[in-house]
Amino acid sequence: METADVFSIANTMAMPMWLLMIILPKWKVTRFLIDHKVIPLLLSLFYVYYILVHIQTGAGLDFGSLSSVMSLFTIENAVMAGWVHYLAFDLLIGMWMLNQNQNLGIHQLLMAPCLFATFMLGPVGFVLFMIIRTFKLQKS
Repeated sequence: METADVFSIANTMAMPMWLLMIILPKWKVTRFLIDHKVIPLLLSLFYVYYILVHIQTGAGLDFGSLSSVMSLFTIENAVMAGWVHYLAFDLLIGMWMLNQNQNLGIHQLLMAPCLFATFMLGPVGFVLFMIIRTFKLQKS
């Protein structure tokens, strides 16, 4: 299978999970997928595969400097690993936010932008959630 095909599959796996988390966060199917981390686990398997493929080529994983990391992101297998890394970890943060919200009770109209921002911009959504969470905890 071509890397471009796996890229499409990974994106196709992540997108419905984000939609479920944003639109139907309390649905039993969504909760099952969150509780068992199904999609992040599958994405992590892609990650492991592409890291192993990259290492088998004899290339290293040098994260010691900006130029080394930039060099890694010119290699298809490393880019693919990096992309599924983003997809998996952003999903994990979104799932963590929903788990936190089970106790916090932040209205879904406020959670949806946090989740969407996490999906699109990772840390921006996390920061937004943490701000809302802080205000919610202060009111309690």
